[in-house]
Amino acid sequence: MRAKCRTLTHKVKSLDDIPEWNYDGSSTYQATTESSEVIIKPVFYFPDPFRGGDNIMVLCEAFSWTDGTFKELKPCNTNFRNFAKKIFDKKPEEQPWFGIEQEYILLQ
Repeated sequence: MRAKCRTLTHKVKSLDDIPEWNYDGSSTYQATTESSEVIIKPVFYFPDPFRGGDNIMVLCEAFSWTDGTFKELKPCNTNFRNFAKKIFDKKPEEQPWFGIEQEYILLQ
């Protein structure tokens, strides 16, 4: 799990209000140093239980570039949600026996 903070100039009312963003994936072994930019795409958000107010937490999927032309993205090697969602979407009437889980540890 990785975290990154951002301040927006408007209140978020839908997922479309949250822009894509990026970070250096070479330090997290998600991208090579030659093409280290990782693009994060928001997939879900919820009220921030710690800061309250209009603050939100956003869960994202991580993507890297397929090559040096920077025209096509592929899921990062740790983006298992992307692959699972494709399976879930094939049978929306079914209820999966497993789900995507994100665990957090909070330290002082």
